[in-house]
Amino acid sequence: MRGSAGPDSADAVREALREHADPRDADGARRFFKTGPGEYGEGDVFIGVRVPATRKVAKVFAALPLEQVEELLASPVHEERLAALFILNRRSELAARPRTGDEATQRAIVELYLAAVRGGRVNNWDLVDASAEHILGRWLLDRPRDLLVELAAGSLWERRTALLSTFAFIKAGDPSTTFDLVELLLPDRRDLLQKASGWMLREVGKRVDRAVLTAFLDQHAAAMGRTALSYATEHLDPAERAGYRALR
Repeated sequence: MRGSAGPDSADAVREALREHADPRDADGARRFFKTGPGEYGEGDVFIGVRVPATRKVAKVFAALPLEQVEELLASPVHEERLAALFILNRRSELAARPRTGDEATQRAIVELYLAAVRGGRVNNWDLVDASAEHILGRWLLDRPRDLLVELAAGSLWERRTALLSTFAFIKAGDPSTTFDLVELLLPDRRDLLQKASGWMLREVGKRVDRAVLTAFLDQHAAAMGRTALSYATEHLDPAERAGYRALR
């Protein structure tokens, strides 16, 4: 799989990914991820590697040095950036382990990730959704979360990263930051943020407490966008769902 490039290099990852590339899948991905003029993924480059194959390659190169991961994150090729994020997810998980982890390494991973997000390299919904909770959310579980408010004032992808990072908190039983960010982003009616907001709220109801979700909706449903509200109420009883949607 590793071809002629060095085993611990970005070039080796590129070679491995290209072994799985299919031009037909690349054409489909360009349409699916909206890469046309004026679309949210405008200009992104795909070579046609499916996600399971990308995960497989990332697993092989899990020990790739961070400077080589950074090189992949700077790539114009979408699948190379996704592979880099899968590698960072695993490295972050290992670095966060209580007894054998390494806080300095975890911090370096977070800094690398934030630079990629702010630099426009984590720039589609699949890249954000595959990484935010595992890298940034994990890091902030027991730390101040002001950083997420800063991201929520940024680009579309920075805002989605902030929201999706809170999935880690929801899974730990804490919906407070999710609520803060959803409320902050209520005026943003862009579809990808509406869906992210509604998704995270729905997860609060499923994983934390349905009553906690409905208390938030009682206060904010009238100001929410239709898409966010639809996602957030998806698993409520039909009568409850209809009641909240009638508030708009």
